[in-house]
Amino acid sequence: MNPLIIILIFIISTILGYLIIKQVPSLLHTPLMSGMNALSGLTVLGALVTLAVLFKDVSKTVSVIFGGLAVILAMINVVGGFVVTDRMLKMFHRKEGNKHD
Repeated sequence: MNPLIIILIFIISTILGYLIIKQVPSLLHTPLMSGMNALSGLTVLGALVTLAVLFKDVSKTVSVIFGGLAVILAMINVVGGFVVTDRMLKMFHRKEGNKHD
């Protein structure tokens, strides 16, 4: 595939994603973040499979470096997303000394 087409697809999807997320109400950000964590997990799997295929042909050093970088960045995204989601969900828990039932 032509690299120019790939760059164009990346730019269009970035702009479209920003415009879609900008329209989401604040109450839906936590469920969306959880969903995106699942998609990031799929990104990790895809990067691992690609990296495993690339390790068969060690002459593609740049591809192996980018594959490893993709795994690392996707894992940072997954872990960070779950940490932020957990912190947001803790805001809705009642404290033990504050029962109003």
